[in-house]
Amino acid sequence: MLYAILCYNSEDIVGAWSKDEDDAVMARLAIVQERLTKEGKLGPVARLLPTTAATTLRKSGNDPVIIDGPFAETKEQFLGFYVVDCASLDEALDIAKELSIANPGTGSYEIRPISIFRPGQTKP
Repeated sequence: MLYAILCYNSEDIVGAWSKDEDDAVMARLAIVQERLTKEGKLGPVARLLPTTAATTLRKSGNDPVIIDGPFAETKEQFLGFYVVDCASLDEALDIAKELSIANPGTGSYEIRPISIFRPGQTKP
């Protein structure tokens, strides 16, 4: 079963990391990613740009409304995601725990089963 592991944290905290701190976090995450790749469990991984780069399309009848930035005002923002191929929710939870250890501080990881997956293509 494929699971999405959605990564949330305070953008203010993550944005305040020095380049060295950010590089250290990414190096720790790379260790987990490399292991999952060797095990054939890792699908797409993405780190999103800050919410200041976001645009939201909000459905409103027949005329959608376009809003600069994220729609929800929350303490934690959606920062990125992993797609992992796991035999069970428990295995996906173990991976999320590993990712949380590699990424210091607060934050949360939402684990959600994927019902449809089309890997797509980014370049012709």
